[in-house]
This record gives sequence, C-alpha cells and structure tokens, in this order.
Amino acid sequence: MTHTHHNSPVPKARPEFGLIIVGDEILSGKRADKHMPKAIELLNARGLSLDWADYVGDSPERITRTLARAFESNSIVFSCGGIGATPDDHTRQCAGKALGLDIVLHPEAEALIRERMQDTAKEQGVPYEPDRHDNVHRLNMGVFPVGARIIPNPYNKIPGFTCQGAGGGVVHFVPGFPVMAWPMMEWVLDTHYPHLFQKAAWIEKSIVIYGSMEATLTPLMETLERDHPGVKVFSLPSVDHPEHGRHIELGVKGSPDHVALAYPAMLSGLQTFGLKFGPELVRE
Repeated sequence: MTHTHHNSPVPKARPEFGLIIVGDEILSGKRADKHMPKAIELLNARGLSLDWADYVGDSPERITRTLARAFESNSIVFSCGGIGATPDDHTRQCAGKALGLDIVLHPEAEALIRERMQDTAKEQGVPYEPDRHDNVHRLNMGVFPVGARIIPNPYNKIPGFTCQGAGGGVVHFVPGFPVMAWPMMEWVLDTHYPHLFQKAAWIEKSIVIYGSMEATLTPLMETLERDHPGVKVFSLPSVDHPEHGRHIELGVKGSPDHVALAYPAMLSGLQTFGLKFGPELVRE
C-alpha cells in the first residue's frame, strides 16, 4: 500500500475533534489538566468544537487501546503527554502498536534533536558529545511509527509527530508541557485544517426559565430538533445559581440562519407552559 505524505491529513466526511490526555499525574490529582480548556479555546476561536476527550494513565495497554480507538474513528485528535524519554513515557511505542507499525528514528527529528543538544551544550559552555550515553538516549524522542510526520516545537525544537490510522483517524502527538503543546496544537490547526474553520458560523440563544422541570420540556426539545435539523437544543439546569437560584437555561445553538428560525419557535412553544421567564442570553 502506498502512502502519500505531502497532503494534509484529513479524515473522510465531517471530522470530529478529540483530545487524549496521557499521564498518571493528572489522574492522581498531582497536576490539574489545563489542556482541555485550552483545546476548547483554540477550537472555538476557529469556529470549531471539541467532541470528545479521554484521560488515560501511564499504562501501555490502556494507552494502546485508547489510541487504536482514535485511529479507527473519523476524528482529528490531539494527544498530549508521554512522548519524552523517561521510562514512564510510553506513548510513542503505544502509537506504533496501535497502528501495527514499527517505530524508527525519524531523520528530520534526529537532526532537530541533535541541533537542540548542540544549543544546550553551547549555552552550558561545554563541548557537544554526540556519543555520550545521555545524548544517544535523547534520540529516543525522535523514534516514531514509520510514515509519521513531524510537528515543529517552537520552544525547544524537539518535535511532536502526526500519524493517520487505517480507519481515517488522525492523531497529532504533542508533549505534556503547555508551553510546548499549545503553540504546536495551534500550528497543526492553522497548517492542516484552515478549510474546516467556520467564521461567525455559530450562535447560541437561550432563555432562563424559573422553577420548571427538565422532563416537562423534553417533548418541546425533541420537536424543535425534529423541525429544525440545523440546530442543537440544550438545557442546563441549575439548583443554586447566585443570581437566578433554581432554574433551567433552555436554548438553541447552530448557524445564525437556523437559530433565527428555531429560537422564536422555541419561545412560542414555551408559552403553552405558563412559566416564569428570566433574561435571554446570546453567545456568539
């Protein structure tokens, strides 16, 4: 089977965006995950949204299973963490296993890692010794599944990498450090996926309803989604909001054109319930 590597990796049909966070330190509570809020922010700024997220500890079997699922999905996925050179960094080997591919030293990654080691030696005022054990070991950070492409790292040159699965899923592997991961994620989005960006294509309109039960509103929500296929209807119940107390925020989200039709239909549907309403909210 031949692979062409010059095209941007794009799964078939309309892709979903996913996120995999790797590391025991997140699940143990030692560190709070900052990647998910940032991924949502980077995607939302481009009119896109995060569809799913998986958190996985440093267990090779579990990482492999999680990645295999991602490669089989119709998703564009960011995987954060576990690509360093310490014994608990399993992600590169697991990516190879999930794809059924060997992992090899990527020539471009090797050149970049050597460049970084030379820079470090210069900064420390010591000679660069390419054959020193720790320097040879650092080259492991450039060992990727066959056919991987690199993601440039503006912070310290040590690259991430991208692989595509047979099922169409594309996984972009970046380090766990936000200072590296976030500009790399941004580079991936702006380099490979600008054709998916939707400018001002998403709007949410909602209203606060006091004292209603969600179950009461379910038939109306189902009717709205059936009659207006371009929108999603959402309800956010709150029991102890500082301003509104116990209430439900009921709304519709989608393209401005679709929302312009669905929102009035929702308001007129609500009139039949004799409810008490709070303010209307708009998010663009």
